[in-house]
This record gives sequence, structure tokens and C-alpha cells, in this order.
Amino acid sequence: MMMMTSETITARPGAMPVPANEPALVCREEQITQPFHYWRGASGERYLHTVFSLVNCPLVPKVNYILVQRAADGTRRPLYIGRTVSNADSLNLAHLRHKAASLAANEIHIHFLSETERARAGVEADLAVRQLGRTVMTRECSAANDSTEAVCA
Repeated sequence: MMMMTSETITARPGAMPVPANEPALVCREEQITQPFHYWRGASGERYLHTVFSLVNCPLVPKVNYILVQRAADGTRRPLYIGRTVSNADSLNLAHLRHKAASLAANEIHIHFLSETERARAGVEADLAVRQLGRTVMTRECSAANDSTEAVCA
């Protein structure tokens, strides 16, 4: 049986807890100006994110993101987990900044490594369950009569 909290996950009784999030250290960390951070999903998978301040976030393509509130002591609290949907990078950035500002987030963590919409949806669900306690919604879809549009319930 798997026990989950927002801070640790234990695969089996007596096993060492695994952190829900952790800094991603790269060799020669002092030479890297852009910090990285791992966030762990409910599956146990670690997802590497690039950390940006709200002001210094660049234009973003279709990506996964976490809006984070970083406290003065360095602790990070995820406020919102999502994915960008526009083909216009500037619209994605505008959406991220607006949403972050409305939630009082001061960091945007971006996961650039998911290449398809399906992969991004999977990452979003995995992280949201672990980090925010969100339940996963599933939809049943079937082809429409004319095969041009799916019908989802």
C-alpha cells in the first residue's frame, strides 16, 4: 500500500520517504545562473523544471508549469500546476504572468521536456495529484457518426 502526503511518499512500510520536491544540482553549480528544481509526481517520477522569477520568465512554447511561492527561507510551495496551450509563445507568457500574479506566485517552474499534448497532460495530472492533492478526472470518448468529431462524456 502506498502512503502519500504533500511532502513525502513511501512505497512500502519501513522504506525511506522520498521528497516531494528537491533542488536539481548540476556539476559546477556556481557557474550555472539558471536554477533547476525537481518536482515529483504521484507515480514517483521526478520532473526537471527550470526556475524563473515572475519578471524574468521568457516567452514559452507549449510546456508544463508550476506556479510557486518561494518564501524568504527558501522553501517552495506549489500554488498551481498546468500546461500552456497556445501556439503563440507571447500569449502563453502573458497567461502565466497573469495567473502567477493573481495567486501571489513569485516563481514559475517550467518543464520543457514533454513533447506532445498527451505527455504534457500526463505530467500535469501526475504532478497535480502529488503536489496539490488534485483528483484525476477521466473522460470516455467515442467517435461521432461522421468520424470527424469525437463525443466525450
